[in-house]
Amino acid sequence: MAMRTRLTWEQEKCLQNYFEGKRFCLLYKASVQKFSQQNLLRKCQDQGPTMIVVYSGKCVVGMYLHEGFQEKEVSITLFALQETGLSRLAKIPVLPNSLFCYRNSSDFFILLEEKTVTIDSAIRKKLRLPSSHDVSSIQECEAFRCDELLDERTTTGIAVLHSNLLHALRNYKPYGDLIHQTRILLLGPIGAGKSSFVNSVKSVFRGSITHQALVGCDENGISDKYRTYSIMSKDDSGPLPFVLCDSLGLDEDAGLHTDDVRHILNGHTPDRYQFDTMKPITSNHPKYIHDPVLKDRIHCVVFVFDINSFELLSCELVAKIKQIRRDLIKHGILHLALLTHVDSLDWITKGDLIDIYNCSPVKSKLERFHRIFGFALSDILVVSNYVSEWQLDPVKDKLILSALKEILYTANEFLEDLPLNKYID
Repeated sequence: MAMRTRLTWEQEKCLQNYFEGKRFCLLYKASVQKFSQQNLLRKCQDQGPTMIVVYSGKCVVGMYLHEGFQEKEVSITLFALQETGLSRLAKIPVLPNSLFCYRNSSDFFILLEEKTVTIDSAIRKKLRLPSSHDVSSIQECEAFRCDELLDERTTTGIAVLHSNLLHALRNYKPYGDLIHQTRILLLGPIGAGKSSFVNSVKSVFRGSITHQALVGCDENGISDKYRTYSIMSKDDSGPLPFVLCDSLGLDEDAGLHTDDVRHILNGHTPDRYQFDTMKPITSNHPKYIHDPVLKDRIHCVVFVFDINSFELLSCELVAKIKQIRRDLIKHGILHLALLTHVDSLDWITKGDLIDIYNCSPVKSKLERFHRIFGFALSDILVVSNYVSEWQLDPVKDKLILSALKEILYTANEFLEDLPLNKYID
């Protein structure tokens, strides 16, 4: 049976954040491989960066050896994890092997055979540990190899997946060649990240960061016009076969009018139309599209939410969004949810973005979102938009491209089922 660490998920994430996103591989566990200095050192020899953790009562105390076990004096980082999950750090110079033998001059050492850890009062104070005793008994000791989360093998795998996704999306075709470009409408609360998603998609296909869609933090939002954005490929071979449609944010009192949503869906709203929060577009507008055809319509709707704040939305706004969903369902228009800013969740590290849907905080958020808005879990996507970065990141690209692929496949399902749908009145 494989050994399992006693570190909780939260404790491990806390340590990963402190030590630059490492992946911890359990090498030694005293209760399984005996409380033996010799066994520990044999397991940890030539393993590179190493972390030793001892469990004493309610305290978890450990040390991080940035260079692993060396025959020379190095600087190690001591840490303590209390019930709060916070770690207090202190650095001391030490000869690594001396940490496991008794030396009167040592400030910190572990005697595995005696199942004790000795920490002098000055270090205890820095680590915010109880200072009544310098010697504490230990119930467990674990040693970990500390690998890079994005090692060469992982990076290569992401690069291959990234290339495959780009190829698939560049060769995407709307179902049945019924239209030349699929239209995707982005709806959501003000500041949810709709325009940032547009910029992120454009950036990935362009190969560099772009900010064509205006993004800001104004409480009333930045997007006050209906905009349709074609996506250009890096090789300037022309626009790709899909269009992202950005709109005014939803709000309980102001924001996008529900009647404007209906006009957009049916293809009556022209590009760059200036929204009026008090009244929707009418057929008297000089650029109103009176006789829209299939290419003018919306073929998939994506509701965009900030993963950190969707639970704070007012009851009135939640009700408004649910009503729009009911209208979409009634008229057979397929739709998905897109949660942004996933990288800013507590405890999330860059390595978690590789397999984000299996990450505990994300799973919890998806469950809560499902309970509030009723979306099926399989219809909820997550991304990390480009907001302040100057360079592309292959891990973020993978999330963006994966979400876009699901959106376009959903649009094709709508087109395939089109004979069963009618225009919204």
